[in-house]
Amino acid sequence: MVSQSPPDGFLEVGRIGKPHGVRGDVFLSLTSDLSERRSVGSQLTIIDSNGPRILTIVTVRPQQDRWVVHFEGIDDRNAVEKLTNKFLYAEPIDSAEGLWVHQLIGSRVVDAGGEEWGTCTGVLHNPAHDLLEISTGVLVPMPFVLTCENGVTTIDPPQGLREALLSDASDDQE
Repeated sequence: MVSQSPPDGFLEVGRIGKPHGVRGDVFLSLTSDLSERRSVGSQLTIIDSNGPRILTIVTVRPQQDRWVVHFEGIDDRNAVEKLTNKFLYAEPIDSAEGLWVHQLIGSRVVDAGGEEWGTCTGVLHNPAHDLLEISTGVLVPMPFVLTCENGVTTIDPPQGLREALLSDASDDQE
């Protein structure tokens, strides 16, 4: 299933899964680890046939790697089944801590010495560390990312990383 475009100013934060039980509970798979996205009172937006619709969480509990939630006013399995596979959107949460994917993508990437590396085209999930994907084909592990401010991402990779990654890419093409 392909994600729709989020409403203006919103971010995709997860997806509604299958119903859990008969009283309107449903599984959520969240792409955000912020507790504000899964706490009682959280408001998440979906897009349905009538446009954006706000869902408010009234109960939540963890279950394995997902969350079981109950949304206000959705009190039976038939009603919640209509929400299955809907993407969830929410407004960005500003925080002094952490780096945000929506800020990284499209930013210019420079190293601590000021050398240009290219433009960030994506953030790839990887078991060890997420990877910053750069337009030149280089993948930089997130621990080397220092800051992302005013459209510029500053990295501090070990000496020779760029050359090693670029030579690996050219070896693969031969």
